[in-house]
Amino acid sequence: MNKIIKLVGLLLLVSTLAYSQETGYVFTMKKELPCTPVKNQNATLTCWCFSGISMLESELLRIGKQPNDLSVMYVVRHTYEKKAQMFARVHGSSTLAGGGEYGDVLSAWREVGLVPDAAYPGLNYGEIKHNHSEMDAAIKGYMDAIIKSSKLTTAWFMGLNGILDAYLGKMPENFTYEGKTYTPATFTKDMGINPDDYVLLTSFNHHPFYKQCMLELPDNWAGGTFYNLPLDDFMQVIDNSLMNGYTVAWASDMSDKGFSMKQGVAIIPEKNWNEMNEEELSKIFNGPHPEKVITQELRQKDFDNYTTTDDHGMHIIGLATDQAGNTFYKVKNSWGVMGKYDGFIFVSKPFIMLRTTNIMVNKHAIPEAIAKKLGI
Repeated sequence: MNKIIKLVGLLLLVSTLAYSQETGYVFTMKKELPCTPVKNQNATLTCWCFSGISMLESELLRIGKQPNDLSVMYVVRHTYEKKAQMFARVHGSSTLAGGGEYGDVLSAWREVGLVPDAAYPGLNYGEIKHNHSEMDAAIKGYMDAIIKSSKLTTAWFMGLNGILDAYLGKMPENFTYEGKTYTPATFTKDMGINPDDYVLLTSFNHHPFYKQCMLELPDNWAGGTFYNLPLDDFMQVIDNSLMNGYTVAWASDMSDKGFSMKQGVAIIPEKNWNEMNEEELSKIFNGPHPEKVITQELRQKDFDNYTTTDDHGMHIIGLATDQAGNTFYKVKNSWGVMGKYDGFIFVSKPFIMLRTTNIMVNKHAIPEAIAKKLGI
């Protein structure tokens, strides 16, 4: 009888383990903050703007505003003008493409304000989804031709704006939204949030800590600066922000093999990918696995050897744990409603520590001791 009981118990254990593997990760939310619906950047390189604007939409929700669908393309349009001006001034030696950084969102906000998506959808080319492949090629071809001139005329910038007007539409001088007439300036003022409340942070040891640095990223075409923190402090800022009601705009690397929208998780396995056998690889997303211990040195190494690249921006909106108690972050993507969690993905703490290039946070969410060291 004892043998039968032990056998039944063993079978139940095996059954439980198999069920756990079949269902994969099971997440329990520790903190989840409001956000607007998932958008789709589609065939564009504007993730930096989708995620930055998504964070600002959550900021409006945080202060009690009604859900607001802000225009991403209004910011993209203005930023393209600034990129082209830089490209012309440096004779073509700066980046001219759809990519950008969160500082570009803040700059556009300060310089031309923000508008609702209804006032500037940026779809002026017969499509219902964003697709910048033709526009990007047209702008690059035009600007490459412009900088070959021995002397620039006064007309080149109007020519650029002709391309932007044709694809994205003319920037509105005024518009009606929810029964009220606004200009971009009056709408921005009515939002009730201030671009000076937002800061950019990073964590790399080739720059002094607790100082501002110019982060060497291809999309940092404007030479924007970031506050540089040790990794432990950097993670403390993210956690403190979330636990106190502030979401985080997150720039990272989605080309890592451990990032899977289909499976709904992003992880850094303890073993290197090329060291795993086929059986191990087949089970990697089946449930909790040991992950790498991430240090400042490993983070720096992967950045310096191009393993970590700045290729995608997303929006961190919550903290969770898996069934083994490991910390994960709930992240809103901008690839439309897709994958296991309908456009969201759960990202492990080691993945955040290793693959983050920079973040944007509300400065009031930074722990007081860290803010003091930064002089904020």
